[in-house]
Amino acid sequence: MMDKRKLVLFIAQSLDGYIASKEESLDWLFQVEGEGDNGYSEFYETVYTILMGKRTYDWIIQQEKGEFPYPAKESFVFSRTVKEDLPHITIVNDDVVRFTNQLKQKEGKDIWLVGGGDLLHTFLKEDLVDELIVTVAPVLLGSGVPLFKERGNSLDLHLKGTRRFNQFVELHYEVR
Repeated sequence: MMDKRKLVLFIAQSLDGYIASKEESLDWLFQVEGEGDNGYSEFYETVYTILMGKRTYDWIIQQEKGEFPYPAKESFVFSRTVKEDLPHITIVNDDVVRFTNQLKQKEGKDIWLVGGGDLLHTFLKEDLVDELIVTVAPVLLGSGVPLFKERGNSLDLHLKGTRRFNQFVELHYEVR
């Protein structure tokens, strides 16, 4: 039997748990001294499929001046409002659980949950996340967009490993 593809969150956050400032800026992240690309390229090679929410997609397109940065990957954007596919991506209006479980059954490399606090919250609530790779930056933002929203239940994690990239620390967890 083949191994099921894993759904992996790979994201950076401030030490106090925010993924962006109140203004949805990531400038603070690029002011931290990292090492190379902080493990990004290595992780990118382990995934075939990319999932993100529409707000994250819009933010990326704005930052990349209209260029989608992952054209070689199978990419899906979850949206309640957009119905037509966009260049390099397929829009998903379908049931998140059913769609994701079907993706996990396909053969291939892992699935990267790029982001969106709302989307992550849904995925965690529905027990769809298999691993979390969270890179922590030595910055206290005080407020902003939190990585994790309040949940009604706890999540049991197992630490698979840690790595240091100069001032960043990567925490790699498996969901039990």
